[in-house]
Amino acid sequence: MRKQILVLLLAGFSLGAAAQSPSPAAKGVTYGAGTTAAGAISVNELDKKMTDNHYSGKVTGKVREVCQEKGCWMKLEKENGETLMVKFKDYGFFMPKDIVGKDVVLEGEAIVKEVSVKQQKHYAEDAGKSKEEIEKIKKPKKETQFIASGVLVQ
Repeated sequence: MRKQILVLLLAGFSLGAAAQSPSPAAKGVTYGAGTTAAGAISVNELDKKMTDNHYSGKVTGKVREVCQEKGCWMKLEKENGETLMVKFKDYGFFMPKDIVGKDVVLEGEAIVKEVSVKQQKHYAEDAGKSKEEIEKIKKPKKETQFIASGVLVQ
């Protein structure tokens, strides 16, 4: 029984280490289930393509920000200065910290969600924002989030 527990623990640590060390963000590298660029829409078109606060398909854009703790989320920039929050399906894969500035294709689903003050502050901490910036967060906000099953670096 002890050997079985030890094997399970070691397997868990191995999987965790693999998820925390994604390969560098080079052109053609895929993460998660991967994807292709075929049929992708621009991040700037996403709001128009959503029906009933939902979109399923591919989106392309430039990465503006990535979680500096684990790479567990990233944000794509939009023409209007806003960003699209991207998370990864079932927390199954992470992005490398050198992905900022790269063009990517996401495959998955977009939904509109209300983000609590607590969650917004958590994201701000992950992004390395100053204490002053974090303290300015005072109310929940609605935002479009994309849950990616796969990512391709272009």
